[in-house]
Amino acid sequence: MNIRRTRIIGAATTGLIAALAFTGLSAATATAAPAKAKTAKIVTCTPGNTKTVLSRVSRPVNHLLIKTTNTGKSPCYAYGAPLIGFDHPQSTVWIVQSEPQAVVTLEPGQSAYAGIRTSDASGEGEGGHWSKEMSLNFQGRDMAGSVGSTAFPAVPSKTWVDDSAAVSYWQTTSAAALTW
Repeated sequence: MNIRRTRIIGAATTGLIAALAFTGLSAATATAAPAKAKTAKIVTCTPGNTKTVLSRVSRPVNHLLIKTTNTGKSPCYAYGAPLIGFDHPQSTVWIVQSEPQAVVTLEPGQSAYAGIRTSDASGEGEGGHWSKEMSLNFQGRDMAGSVGSTAFPAVPSKTWVDDSAAVSYWQTTSAAALTW
């Protein structure tokens, strides 16, 4: 029986080697790893790989729109919300709970949006002033602070800002950024 089993195993091995030879593979390469697909590395959006513009909107009242466009060659992630402040503040403005379904991914040339409420529509906000400058930083993946340098998009003239100023999370459309 042992001779018969040896012949069967030998025949099976010979058949496997013949099949591999027929397909152009050798026994040594039969378990080779699959080829790795080349994918673009996704990075965090920063002022270094985006262009940010601030504009006035007609509705809602007392709001501005931030539009940041990926100017890099790789996709970038816009995490959380922009960290903004007007005229050299000691802290950033409040972030409203307007979280998108997922992190906003910007392919090269695509834009993300965030809405800013500059003041209380009733005029009851405190500490109001005419703003001349806005600073903007991007959050990192851990959303525990800012990454990259600071952007200073031009503030539209006659922008009144008070202590009730707030910003939305990054959104994929301007409409979503201004609805909160």
